[in-house]
Amino acid sequence: MPFKQIAVEDYLVNAVTLFRDTWGLLTAGTPEKCNTMTVSWGMLGELWGEDAAMVFVRPQRHTKLFLDANESFTLNFLPKGKEGKRVHGICGVQSGRDTDKIALAGLTPQPLEDTVCFARAETVILCRKLAAQGFDPACFLSDIPHAMYPEKDYHTLYVGKIEQILVQVNN
Repeated sequence: MPFKQIAVEDYLVNAVTLFRDTWGLLTAGTPEKCNTMTVSWGMLGELWGEDAAMVFVRPQRHTKLFLDANESFTLNFLPKGKEGKRVHGICGVQSGRDTDKIALAGLTPQPLEDTVCFARAETVILCRKLAAQGFDPACFLSDIPHAMYPEKDYHTLYVGKIEQILVQVNN
């Protein structure tokens, strides 16, 4: 399906429910070599004078290698429903180290600037990395590290400048 670009200020969405209920596919790399993972933690807003997206990735995730090696990433939001849940089940559990989970999930990578998106996405947010910072457990002000990080595998926070928002064109 074809996409059309919209202005960030025209993207009217509840960012909390977008990540919590819809989930996204965080994708980095090139059409020839990329990886994706399901994300349900993320934020959209303004930071350092830029429209920004923030995502969180554990160190053992294969996608982290692609995020670290590339300047851009995409957030791909699939239509809600049974098929989206199936795709997220594969991309949230399978590792790209061990299997071609993109093919297994029935996703088709499409070139987008210097990275990729997926043709089946309802919305694609293209981001250029501005910062990456690992969580320091000494900075937590609650018992979050004990509850969320029993393996001490603290997330890295990636901040990306939103460069484009693409939405499907309904024919």
